[in-house]
Amino acid sequence: MKLYTAFRSSAAFRVRIALNLKGLAYEPAFVHLGRGEHRKPEYAAINPQALVPTFEADGVRLVQSLAIIEYLEETRPIPPLLPKDAAGRARVRSLALLVACEIHPLNNLRVLQHLKRASGQNDEQVNAWYRHWIADGFQKLEAELARAAAGRFCHGDAPTMADCCLVPQVFNAQRYQCDAAPYPTVMRVFAECMKLDAFDRAQPSKQPDAE
Repeated sequence: MKLYTAFRSSAAFRVRIALNLKGLAYEPAFVHLGRGEHRKPEYAAINPQALVPTFEADGVRLVQSLAIIEYLEETRPIPPLLPKDAAGRARVRSLALLVACEIHPLNNLRVLQHLKRASGQNDEQVNAWYRHWIADGFQKLEAELARAAAGRFCHGDAPTMADCCLVPQVFNAQRYQCDAAPYPTVMRVFAECMKLDAFDRAQPSKQPDAE
């Protein structure tokens, strides 16, 4: 197994967590986002989307973090990252998609760089943008988690794909010094996750390419 990753990439962080939870060893290949290595032709030949992560295993090459996690779940189902029941699986996917499709895209590197270069926003304005959309998304996430707050994690007493998404997003929020006080359920789940080695080992500061 090979994972093209970057220490600060939230999407790669999700897959690192999933691999760790499933006890799967992998070879990391580091892509430096700050130097634009993801946009170079060499990497475009590997991933035409010019994004991380890219995952290689079983003779296939996969992109997009949730698709990779779903593939791991289908091919290496133990321990599971999705519940057994259809309603539970749908809820976990809904929570994961809330992070991956509603929160993260508004605050990813491409958007922040565009705000600076094309829109002339300064650092203070960019940070205000970031915090606004974190607050908007975390308010929704908090409501979803609190509505069915049972168990240690996003869904029940075992980590799922939803937790793989929640933790990197909280790391990003902390990096931008977002106020976490209004989201006690989100932060409770985050704290439970970080007690597990699989989450701790996947965090940005513990990656070999960390800066």
